[in-house]
Order: sequence, then structure tokens, then C-alpha cells
Amino acid sequence: MQDYRGYGEPPSGYPYSGPTLPMPPRPPRRGIGVLSYLVVAVLAAAFGAGVTLGLYHPAAASPGSNVAAPAPLPSNAVPAPGGGGSGSTSGEQAIFNKVEPGLVIVKSTIGYQSEQGAGTGMVINPDGLVLTNNHVIEDSTRLSATVVATGKTYPVQVVGYDTTGDVALIKLEGASGLHTVPIGNSADVKVGAAVLAMGNAEGQGTIVPAAGRVTALNQTITASDQGGTITSETLHGMIETNADIVSGDSGGPLANASGQVIGMDTAGSGSGGGFAFPQQQQAAGFAIPINTALALARQIAAGKASSTVTIGYPPFIGIYVGQGSDPSPADQGQQQQQSNPFGGFGGGSQGCYTSDGNLVAPSSIAQVSSGTLVIGVICGSPAQAAGITAGSVITAINGQAVGAPDSLAAIMARHHPGQTISVTWVSPSGQRTTSGIHLAAGPPL
Repeated sequence: MQDYRGYGEPPSGYPYSGPTLPMPPRPPRRGIGVLSYLVVAVLAAAFGAGVTLGLYHPAAASPGSNVAAPAPLPSNAVPAPGGGGSGSTSGEQAIFNKVEPGLVIVKSTIGYQSEQGAGTGMVINPDGLVLTNNHVIEDSTRLSATVVATGKTYPVQVVGYDTTGDVALIKLEGASGLHTVPIGNSADVKVGAAVLAMGNAEGQGTIVPAAGRVTALNQTITASDQGGTITSETLHGMIETNADIVSGDSGGPLANASGQVIGMDTAGSGSGGGFAFPQQQQAAGFAIPINTALALARQIAAGKASSTVTIGYPPFIGIYVGQGSDPSPADQGQQQQQSNPFGGFGGGSQGCYTSDGNLVAPSSIAQVSSGTLVIGVICGSPAQAAGITAGSVITAINGQAVGAPDSLAAIMARHHPGQTISVTWVSPSGQRTTSGIHLAAGPPL
């Protein structure tokens, strides 16, 4: 491939030659700082600190609705890795032209206060199956996707996602006859190979390219929130590149010189927002090998759930809880207060919350030795309807004892939207209640 180059400010030390090709202009770069996990690109407001929202966020569907797990898709719905290419190389414009028609811009609404996010997705099936990162759809209460080739916007349903592999499979409702991205074989990728990353850079609403080369293979990276409030996540087997991948590129393609997708953009350089890789000074980007991503997509399409793969939407009660393995509700409350020291103690103005942005530690906590402390209750949720309040402690689900927040998450993971479960909790006043709660559909984790 000739004249591979970035757009905007180049990574330090990257060689350039030849004239600039007539590609779409790259948006202005953020300064190169720590590596940021390319979570949704543009947020109108930041989330609060110190809670695992997980299974307990508001749903894409209305609370109380029945949402069945999607039926398994045909075995050929997700493509297999492609060949190694023709061996010929194409110019950057030709590569862009081959891949861009199969891309979508993913838009998400996060929480009831309408924080907005944006990412990228790759069409892998003409009927609207799209491959993207889990962190692009994570915590979303509403999703839509715009097909770049046509400009048409579709509502999105989540087929499933893998939390540890950071892969999600979504479906554009009512779509058909879509262009798909050309699939390559990541097993054939070599260090030094020219690549072109593409995506909805900085959430600008258009697909822009960034050129570079593969600098390393089989890399392990650990991402954590720059504010230190979200559990770190480790990804293995990543392709490293010096292509200038930025926020919003998440879920977009990393294409080879033959115009075939060999990876999914997942993390890259940036100085603000999202998750971060501390102590990283040089520009770098990371992509999930396409073979790995497609293998997970096939598992999701087949409806095969596991400890890390969720099919459809998770169950939703409507509570904010802490994180970790400490079974003491008092300790959980103290941890929340420490994570948000300026929030003090108290609750939502109406006794409930519409997001966790102003979440504070409960002013009164049920006096029990073990259980999961309810830090806040989401307005209009099944939990609020049942009478659960902030400061309550959940002690059992269907008669099974609940300890630390981790144990509650493990129990809830075995249930599905539409089911009714028996929940036992103790209120701050000491009243013990057992009540049936109908699970709604929650957003992806």
C-alpha cells in the first residue's frame, strides 16, 4: 500500500510521504495522553462515582414489560473469517470505499436524564446484524443506528453481548439488503502490515479514516476509568497499531491493505473521558482480532449464554448498589460515601433517582450484618413499586441468602426479564418484607 498516512496531527515519529489523498478530513485530535477505552464518544453529563449499575439500570423497554430472549439465529447469520486477500494492495481511498458502505453510526441514550453517546458498528449480515463493542452499548436505555450508505436510521435491539471480550451483536429492526463489510482473516496479520482504522471519530456523525501499521500482536491491555470509579477490564490477544484511533471509533473496522476487516477498533490514544491505560505515553490503538469477535458473535447468534455472554437484555429491578465482596451493608455505605465525598448523605429529591450522577450514601441504613445495601432506587422501577427504599438491605432472593453486591449480581444473572422473583429486604426502620417483584428488561452491562 502506498502513502499510508494519518489525518490531522500524526503520531510522534510516524513517517509520511506523498500527497494527501482526498479523504474525509479527520476531526481535530485530542492531545496524546493516557490511552482511553473508546466508550461512547460524547457524553452530555458524567456519571456519578462508586456504584456498579450492572443489572440494575433502567430498561430500554418500559419497567414491567415482558421481554423474551431472542430466538437463535440461522447458523450462517454470522460470517466466518475471510481469506487472506488477493495479495494486492489498494490505496487508502480504495480501502475506504470498500469498507465504509458496511458501517453504521451507533447512537445511545444513557439513563433517564438523556446523556448521549456515539460509537460505530459493522454490518455483517444484509438483514441488519451489526458487530460492535460491548462498551458502545453498555448502560444504554435507548439505541439507534444510522447506516452510512443510505443515511437511514433504525431502532436497535440487542441480540447479546460478551462483557469480558467487549463484543456485542445488535440488530437493526426492519433492515434488509444492507451492504456488509468485507471480512478478512486476523490469523494472517503480520507486524508491520499497513492498516486503515475507520470510525465515528469524536462522535462527529461521519466516518473518518486513520492510517498506520500493525506494531504488535497478541497484546494484553487493562482498562480502567480515568476517575477510578469503574472496575478495570483486561482484554487479551489484541492487535496494536499506531493508527490514530480515538473516542467514537469503537466498534469500527481496522482494515488491511486489501480492504478487508481484520480487527474491531476498541481502544486508542486520548486525553479525556472513558477508560484509560495509565502510564501510556506514546500514541497507540488496539483492535480485537476479527476472528475473535466473530467467534463470540456466532455464540451470541446461536443463543448460547455463558458466565460472560448474555443473550438479549439482562433483568432489571431498578436499584443502585455498591460493588465488591464485602457483605457488610455499613461498609458498603461507607465506601459509597468515600467515593462521592461531596455528595454527603441523603437521597433523591423524590426518594428516587433518574440517574446516578448525584447519587449519595443513604442517611440511614438497615441494621443487619450481611446483605446488599440499596444505595438508591430508580424512579418508576419495579423496586420502587415494591416499596424498596435507599438504605434498605436485600437479604434474600427466592429464599437464597444474599451477602455482598457480587453475590446479588451472581444470583440475578440466573434470571431473565419477565420472571417474577421473591425478594426479601430489611428497611432502614427495621421492617422485614418479602415480596414478589416482576423483572423488567435492563440495558446491557
